[in-house]
Amino acid sequence: MLRIGICDDSAEARFVLRAAIERVLENRKIQGQIFEFSAGENLLHWFEHHTGELELIFLDMELRELDGLETARRLRKSDVGLQLVFVTGYPEHVFDGYSVGALGYLLKPPKPQQLEEVLERAQATLYRDLDRAYICHNGDTHYRIPLPGILYFASDRRLVRCVTENRTYTFYGKLDTVATEVGSDFIRVHQRYLVRAGAVDRIESSDVVLRSGERLPVSRSYHQSALLALARAELERS
Repeated sequence: MLRIGICDDSAEARFVLRAAIERVLENRKIQGQIFEFSAGENLLHWFEHHTGELELIFLDMELRELDGLETARRLRKSDVGLQLVFVTGYPEHVFDGYSVGALGYLLKPPKPQQLEEVLERAQATLYRDLDRAYICHNGDTHYRIPLPGILYFASDRRLVRCVTENRTYTFYGKLDTVATEVGSDFIRVHQRYLVRAGAVDRIESSDVVLRSGERLPVSRSYHQSALLALARAELERS
């Protein structure tokens, strides 16, 4: 599933681009879901509550009020793994997007071959980056959460919370399974808590203190192994 956003203040431009994307997805037998936004402000407001729910956004460079480039900068702060493609009617603007790590650009109206190439690169990048993100789902909603942004996982019976700097995600699962999936960058400090090593400031007698100032309990059974794992992670970073 490739979840795509289109942000353009022209309803006609959104319609044309959406139809073209849908044709490419259908021809390539790629499942896709498309969301439309009429302004950068609308997209950013939606994204505050839906970070990780899009893989790719087509952004009009010439948006009113908040332009495409500034919208992209703010999106990038929330989701470093989000793929951005700029759409513009002015060729001289195409190089501006590379300052925010844009995947590419399209000139209006988009040519089918160029659109195919962009979607192919987006899908290839998504598969390549899977090892740098945690993928989970709650009902029909799938989340792609960049690993460096995760602070910790917490479980309560079958419900797991993934706590990031900007948002908390909830899904059903087992913390043991999560620990296997995320690898050695995450450290078990308690039966209910799995912490990213890079988010930890220090371990005190019965608490792990995150760089954010939040405290989580460290159980006796995990205290020694957590200390060793954190020391190893610190050595690997230095």
